[in-house]
Amino acid sequence: MNTKETRFMQLIGDNKGILFKICRIYLDDADDRDDLLQEMILQLWKGFDSFKGESKFSSWMYRVALNTAIVFFKKQKRRPDSEQLPLNFEQPEEQSNSGEKEEQLALFYKAVQELNKVEKALIFLYMENQSHDEIAANLGITSINVRVRLNRIKNRLKDIIKKLSHEH
Repeated sequence: MNTKETRFMQLIGDNKGILFKICRIYLDDADDRDDLLQEMILQLWKGFDSFKGESKFSSWMYRVALNTAIVFFKKQKRRPDSEQLPLNFEQPEEQSNSGEKEEQLALFYKAVQELNKVEKALIFLYMENQSHDEIAANLGITSINVRVRLNRIKNRLKDIIKKLSHEH
């Protein structure tokens, strides 16, 4: 592997949790999550030369990965087999949690599935402890718009979770 590939793999490895969380927020099916993960890594690789280090790698990664997730299913669903990654990327296992916590997390992710693509991006960045200003910069909206939308999304998620809890 050359140094560019080595550096890319190191940065992806250091930030892989971001990719797993985005996949889980956008998709329920494990195979679809795998497809999206591969597509995000492909898009990150294709855009890697444009990363100049003026921001943190994770900030750049958020933008590319979220944009990829948002447009992923607008295109005809496909596997990224037509373009091969220039390296062998082994997918590390997601971390598993204990029983009750995992159930609560599964319920939360199921509720998030009912949000639209932009709402999912907003809640993801909020969960990543990004400030309203950082979220606004990543999504190209105002900080005030972020605050208003997040309040609406949180209330909507509470309602969805209540509804899902009563279904079980």
